[in-house]
Amino acid sequence: MSEFNASESSTAPAAPASKVRFRPSAVKAVRLDSIGDAIGVAVPGAAADALVTGVSLNSRAVEPGDLYVALPGAVRHGADFAAQAIGAGAVAVLTDDAGARLLALSADTSVPVLVVESPRNVVGPLSAMVYGSGAGALQMFGVTGTNGKTTTTYFINSLLRALGKPAGLIGTIEILAGGEPIPSVLTTPESPDVHGLLALMKERGLAAAAMEVSSHAISFQRVDGVMFDVAGFTNLTQDHLDLHHTMDEYFATKAELFTPGRARKAVVTVDDEWGRKLADSGSVPVTTLGTAPGTSADWTVTATAPRGLGTEFTLTGPGGTVLNVHTGLPGSFNVANAALAVIMVLVSGVDAATLQAALDAADPFTVAVPGRMQLVSEQPAAVVDFAHNTDALARALEAVRSPEVGSRLIVVFGATGQRDQGKRPAMGAIAARLADTVIITDDDPHDEDAAAIRADVLAGAQEARDKDALPCDVLEVFPRDEAIRRAVELAQPKDTILVAGRGHEVWQEVKGVNLALDDRVELRSALTARGFNVLQADRIES
Repeated sequence: MSEFNASESSTAPAAPASKVRFRPSAVKAVRLDSIGDAIGVAVPGAAADALVTGVSLNSRAVEPGDLYVALPGAVRHGADFAAQAIGAGAVAVLTDDAGARLLALSADTSVPVLVVESPRNVVGPLSAMVYGSGAGALQMFGVTGTNGKTTTTYFINSLLRALGKPAGLIGTIEILAGGEPIPSVLTTPESPDVHGLLALMKERGLAAAAMEVSSHAISFQRVDGVMFDVAGFTNLTQDHLDLHHTMDEYFATKAELFTPGRARKAVVTVDDEWGRKLADSGSVPVTTLGTAPGTSADWTVTATAPRGLGTEFTLTGPGGTVLNVHTGLPGSFNVANAALAVIMVLVSGVDAATLQAALDAADPFTVAVPGRMQLVSEQPAAVVDFAHNTDALARALEAVRSPEVGSRLIVVFGATGQRDQGKRPAMGAIAARLADTVIITDDDPHDEDAAAIRADVLAGAQEARDKDALPCDVLEVFPRDEAIRRAVELAQPKDTILVAGRGHEVWQEVKGVNLALDDRVELRSALTARGFNVLQADRIES
């Protein structure tokens, strides 16, 4: 999924846009002078009486009564699109000095223009003000970390529903706001959309929301104005260094979520050094969680046992309090995701006995999460997962490896273009060490040469195979649908196929063009063509 800065003038291409309104049907109007007071800008004369009922960064999404926020972009300034926004009904424009100069040259600026040094610094709080979505509107759960955000938010959503609390969800896969699911374009939408969605959830009778909070969302201020009742941390491994440059910078960005201006309480998984560092440095009350053997924490996973494809486990906390939990999703990382969801809901104010009753009655962590360890067939076992970095790929391969003698593990994956190039050979090496057949193909090349990306991954796989004399086959097959068919052609009923990297995504972006491609659809088609049985597609209840 693309996580570019998605302001008006961004050059990042997007999948076909949803026509769904990311806002409630009715908003109590806010006077423009009240908005001016909030940001320290005087609004003179009759302009003070203008009534604002929405906020938008995108001229194409402006509705009558909106405040149009014109931000600087990589190629063009949002002020270049102000005429379109005004034509659509914007009652005022908020911009910076550069935008104001552009607007001064235009004869079409017939509405008040508010100028601040950095509009992005104020757009989140202003959106909360306009939509009434600030602190207390909903009970808010925010999850950050490199891997596990999506599954953990689905688990929180499912557990809250089991407790009788209707909840929404904002994340990488989709948005659940009390109606039909809305496909996501960004892991975390822009701040006006975030606040509009939270107001829509409240209008539709939801009481809580779980949200993925990416590092891009924090860097680009998409969650400004949101107060999380509980913030959760999964883990931190190498990813997104194209944006953050170093792991220390990546960590510092994540850590911003765990400050009094953004969260009231925190639950931090301390299985890695970054979690321990966050727990030690957090400036809000922190409850620690340990899911790895030997980890010291407030709550720890003290026993695990396989149950079907998933795991039963015990959480032991202060005073010997015990919670018995089950997840139907495979892998130790899903134990960690489920444990984090449980403790975040516990810390939010639900007592342990009530929580245990809901866990027992509803089995909330057997919910299907699209594209996350999603089982497509059982013979061969065929799984689609979003693993797109070194740690996630290793964990996914370890999770799906069958103990059956003579079974083989076949993996299909690639690397994303215009992203952290350093992880490509490392991902190839991990696949060579953990799989029997490695099929390297394309992920989302974006504007980068697909062959060059494959070559980077291939080099890592071949070097690891040759250096360590690994008994694996390494193949380069493209395009991606052909690679999936090759994997199925090679598979026998007792084998396992893992198609990794894209998960739920249904578009492959190549040179600015979105091509329809869904790993789950391609895998089902290939399996069916070979005469294998496939499972019924499943999804979380909306």
